[in-house]
Amino acid sequence: MLLPLAILALSVRLAAAATAMQPRETCLQQCGDVQIPYPFGIGSGCHLETGDWTFVLSCNRSEDDGRLRVYNYQIEVADISVPLGQLRIYSAINAWCYNGSTGAMDDQNNWWYNMSITNFRINDTLNRFTVVGCNSLAYILSPDGTLGADQYMTGCMATCPGVDRLKNGSCAGVGCCQTAIPGGLNGYQVSFEEKFNTSGTANFSRCSYAVLAEAKAFDFRTTYVTTDEFMAANAGQLPLVLDFAIGHKTCEEAKRNVSAYACVSGNSECVDSKYGPRHGYLCNCSSGYEGNPYLHDGCHDINECEGKQYPCSVPGTCVNTPGGFTCTCPDKTTGNAYNGTCEDNKSQLGWKIAIGISSGVVILIITASCAYMIHQKRRLAKIKREHFRQHGGLLLFEEMKSRQGLAFTLFTQEELEDATNRFDERNVIGKGGNGTVYKGTIARHNGAVVAIKRCRLATERQAKEFGKEMLILSQINHRNIVKLYGCCLEVEVPMLVYKYIPNGTLYMLIHDGRARMRIPFAMRMRIAHQTAEALAYLHSWASPPIIHGDVKTSNILLDEDYTAKVSDFGASALAPADAAQFVTFVQGTCGYLDPEYMRTCRLTDKSDVYSFGVVLLELLTCRKALSLEELEEEKYLSSKFLLAVAENRLEEILDAQIKNEQSIEVLEQVAELAKQCLEMSGEKRPSMRKVAEELDRLMKLSLHPWGQQNSEELLALLGGSPSAVDSDQIELSTSTRNISFSDTAYIGIRSPR
Repeated sequence: MLLPLAILALSVRLAAAATAMQPRETCLQQCGDVQIPYPFGIGSGCHLETGDWTFVLSCNRSEDDGRLRVYNYQIEVADISVPLGQLRIYSAINAWCYNGSTGAMDDQNNWWYNMSITNFRINDTLNRFTVVGCNSLAYILSPDGTLGADQYMTGCMATCPGVDRLKNGSCAGVGCCQTAIPGGLNGYQVSFEEKFNTSGTANFSRCSYAVLAEAKAFDFRTTYVTTDEFMAANAGQLPLVLDFAIGHKTCEEAKRNVSAYACVSGNSECVDSKYGPRHGYLCNCSSGYEGNPYLHDGCHDINECEGKQYPCSVPGTCVNTPGGFTCTCPDKTTGNAYNGTCEDNKSQLGWKIAIGISSGVVILIITASCAYMIHQKRRLAKIKREHFRQHGGLLLFEEMKSRQGLAFTLFTQEELEDATNRFDERNVIGKGGNGTVYKGTIARHNGAVVAIKRCRLATERQAKEFGKEMLILSQINHRNIVKLYGCCLEVEVPMLVYKYIPNGTLYMLIHDGRARMRIPFAMRMRIAHQTAEALAYLHSWASPPIIHGDVKTSNILLDEDYTAKVSDFGASALAPADAAQFVTFVQGTCGYLDPEYMRTCRLTDKSDVYSFGVVLLELLTCRKALSLEELEEEKYLSSKFLLAVAENRLEEILDAQIKNEQSIEVLEQVAELAKQCLEMSGEKRPSMRKVAEELDRLMKLSLHPWGQQNSEELLALLGGSPSAVDSDQIELSTSTRNISFSDTAYIGIRSPR
């Protein structure tokens, strides 16, 4: 629908410096039904010049009633709010439908929205990525450079266990799913996963739909799945909320250039963009004023005396003042016109009465204020108690009293706010689908550094069973599982407190382009064995057994000694006592999902085995589990590996480094173990206990002289002191963006000759 706007930028020369110009009187102020407030405008001299296309609009008046567009392209504007710093545009609903004539799915359009030549940001609070359909999996992908060096991608899948399971207004995975997006996006692409299409459900659900849109503008209807009503009822589009800002300077920097400073009204103030210091600023009218702060004399005094609610307690006593108002009793009267009365001043007795009344009013105000504060404090305490009860806190508390020596702490909201400086954004070390993670210091634990996970809104089932599950997780004591210190239950959604793991995730160790170290085969095998031991513990020795549900390299943390620590139990579940129980909301991560789980919606311990098999492949190949840039049959690492094994091309897919330092016989045995984990039928997969035992055997085999290409290097890594040769010392750069990476680490190893 849209050409990349970056191409347009190459054909246009914009002003290099902003200028706080004012619009001409002849500028168009309305297009169709949409008002055009400055700094937006149509044509030269009608909009604020900022060196980009943020405030440039166009109006095609040849259309019915006119259509207001962002710059000269097809992004249609629904409305603009200067006080909120927002505008709403129309986002196209992407459809992918089954064609009855061809007996196949139509081609995808792979929609791009790229607003890189503007200072717009997609509002991450008000918008949601929404997928509608049956067996429908769609992705949203950010353009390169939108979020710094990273490219953001997430997916959302809607399933249909049966048409009778669809429910109006419910978007929790059955026929409809929604997921949040990160802050800072200024463009995105939407595409569907071709392996999941509606050809099998075309008799009652012909199309899949995906759209990034304002959450409150979408209300799920079951007929959106079973008919074409979704596109027809919304004319093929839904509103999308964008935030705008001026330039790329902070308020303090912008004020230094008076000629370009945009907050020109005498009663205006500057506000820095919420997206950071390099994302510009906004202008607001000061308190008590309203209007347009970008225009000279644009902010006007609010006449509170003429408002819908009269501000004084005595009629006729309100006097408007610049930026405020006063309540003044008339001549020859005294009293309190704000929230009292005005009485005639006939004698000294009248004065005394007035003073008495005023004193009484003051006392009443103080008494009422104290009563209100006490009421609010009790109300807050009641809310905290209700949250504590809803999350299973009473059950957890009773169990803690009955079990002496249980090392589990119930933290207060105030403790965690102090630990994170009131959840300062500068302490964020990770964001994911299950919540945001902050780094903090807990005074109660002698200043221990911890990771505090602030969960997203919990479902009703999660809220009821949270306390019970926390009690079970608190009893997990395994050297390869991240230690859970405790939780906070007196808030709307629970918060978890984990031990802080400082040295990164396995994903970043393998795939981070900034990491410049070689990963020896012995280290890979040791990390794989430790991870398998942790999962085997959860499956076989935890009581009741626990299914992790989201095993992947980014959920395997590495401590100071690069020991594996399994983390993130946000998708975990207790193993069902009844085999007939199943999960209707498919969860996990694309590329690691068990195909049997996708088909049956039954989550078992063998689902973790399949995901671990993909992790083992990443260690063998140094390739990602899912790569959208590859051909269809090679997008998934598991499919690519199984095809290579079937065609006797195993050596082509293995990482070149481990082929130089390990015998092919050992590598083939590790690959055979991964193949067993990736069996389509869960019954044919080995248990995690057997996988751990086999990895232990292969580790010992790899250390035997005939199992190595360079045994000196591996022995030095596992037992001896690392070699330190200037040309061989390799730096592993890490990052504090995620929960696990902190300081830069150095590992000295001997390179194979």
